[in-house]
Amino acid sequence: MAILIDPPAWPAHGTLWSHLVSDSDYDELHAFAKRLGIPRRSFDLDHYDVPAARYEQAVALGAQSVTAKDVVHELRSAGLRVRQIERETVTPVRRRQYLHAEWTELGALLGTADSHRADDWHHLGEHLIARWNEPHRSYHDERHLEDVLLALDHLATRGERLSPATLLAAWFHDAVYTGTAESDELGSAHLATTSLSGLGIDPDLVSQVGEFIVATIPAREVPDPAAPLAHLLDADLSIFAAPPHRYEQYSVAVRAEYAHVPEADFASGRSSILSSYLEQPAIYRTGAAQLLWERRARENVSAEIERLRG
Repeated sequence: MAILIDPPAWPAHGTLWSHLVSDSDYDELHAFAKRLGIPRRSFDLDHYDVPAARYEQAVALGAQSVTAKDVVHELRSAGLRVRQIERETVTPVRRRQYLHAEWTELGALLGTADSHRADDWHHLGEHLIARWNEPHRSYHDERHLEDVLLALDHLATRGERLSPATLLAAWFHDAVYTGTAESDELGSAHLATTSLSGLGIDPDLVSQVGEFIVATIPAREVPDPAAPLAHLLDADLSIFAAPPHRYEQYSVAVRAEYAHVPEADFASGRSSILSSYLEQPAIYRTGAAQLLWERRARENVSAEIERLRG
């Protein structure tokens, strides 16, 4: 088994990028990328995109320097290559694999994986994923859950220490979704506290998870939250800083969830909510999130407001 990397040669976002792959196993690849400090969102179905600034570090950690042709050849030989024509099919499969792995890892962190409650933990994870895939959801779906977890992982690669309460709240924060402001968050908090209490998890932790979920109510005033809650709030809004094509998908999906609202009313309400974020000194609460996402988020949100008002 080996980790391979080609020289930085692919231009994007003001730098050059390498491809980091495994010649045998995705789990090995994910573990190496984590040691390298590359966020999971840099995984592109069969490889990680690694900026030029991390190339030498990757080699120092044991990645073998090879050519770009070697990377493709080894992926094909190992049966790990994802062709362009396969991307649409493979993407949701990779997403589901990621969610299952994250839930299992969280269970291990909480001590449920090795206890008599392991089956209950597994079934709860399946129940949550099923909720996130309810047919009436357009934006608040499994992809949003993935985005929030990836954003938390990105913060962790920048030195932020994530708490179990933050991770649990991320899984439950929109588990109940009917499109009704506040009642969805309250329902999600209730689902979290009742589900987790039955698993023997520390009551103080369960209570904190419920409080975190309620704090995600849109436009709710949360002055100077402590880091664990700030991490959740920042990750929940990380979509604001998405690349333009992803932000457009997000805005279209939000509109679809409010298809019953007349266009003029939606535009007025949506632009008002978005403007309230721009009026704050910073959209994000933690320094790491501000460095990662603040500038691009303000650009995306400003552009959407302009479209809505136009």
